[in-house]
Amino acid sequence: MSRADLLPSLFLSHGSPMLALDGEAWGKAVSAFGRRLPPLRAILVCSAHWEAPGPLRLSSAAVPGVLHDFGGFPEELYRLDYPAPGSPELAAEAAALLGQAGLEAMLDPQRPLDHGAWVPLRYLFPEAQVPVVQLSLPVPRTPERLLVAGRALAPLRASGVLIIGSGGIVHNLRRLDWEGATGPQPWASAFERRIHDGLLAGDEAALLDWRLAPGAAESVPTSEHLDPLFVALGAAEKAPEPIYEGWQLGSLSLSSYAFA
Repeated sequence: MSRADLLPSLFLSHGSPMLALDGEAWGKAVSAFGRRLPPLRAILVCSAHWEAPGPLRLSSAAVPGVLHDFGGFPEELYRLDYPAPGSPELAAEAAALLGQAGLEAMLDPQRPLDHGAWVPLRYLFPEAQVPVVQLSLPVPRTPERLLVAGRALAPLRASGVLIIGSGGIVHNLRRLDWEGATGPQPWASAFERRIHDGLLAGDEAALLDWRLAPGAAESVPTSEHLDPLFVALGAAEKAPEPIYEGWQLGSLSLSSYAFA
């Protein structure tokens, strides 16, 4: 693969699990971006919904299956599947790269794909034919450690592997606006704008100090949805292009990016 064809790394927001049934404008944008991509060897995705203590973990089952790791939604949602194969070979290769960067990593042959992985992948690659490996978020962790992980994995982009972080820049389930507002609440807008500006400016220091941004406490009550952004950022070389900018229920950002 030439440098002109080097795969991007992505940060995809996944919002509410209901996007799996109706992705609306976000789903259309992610699907359109997927059609622009060349054939892939595999996908490596770090989701907000796999946190594990100790070493980084990589799903290594040949057939991972899916988790319906949510409750209180329509039965139709629990019948959805994403029957993509896994890739034990890629999992081992990624573990070796992480180890070379001083990050302990282990294989997990039992872990299925959680909804942070399979919901966006249903739109990005609806045929579910590209092998998928999932990467955990370590506990404890820092944005700096996740940047190191992304940089360690970056060489995979040159071998046909698409690296994805899946989460959400603003994700506060306790501040949802159930009255139908589609735009952001003011604190959410302020925080996302600071992150957006930092990404486009390549201001890594400001991004790492995200807790100092206006609206940070409300926008990121816990960090697991923001953290996959640092894996995608670490795997990147240049500032991103937006794939989609939008909101759900006032406090769930759907903004998604592709990093060259």
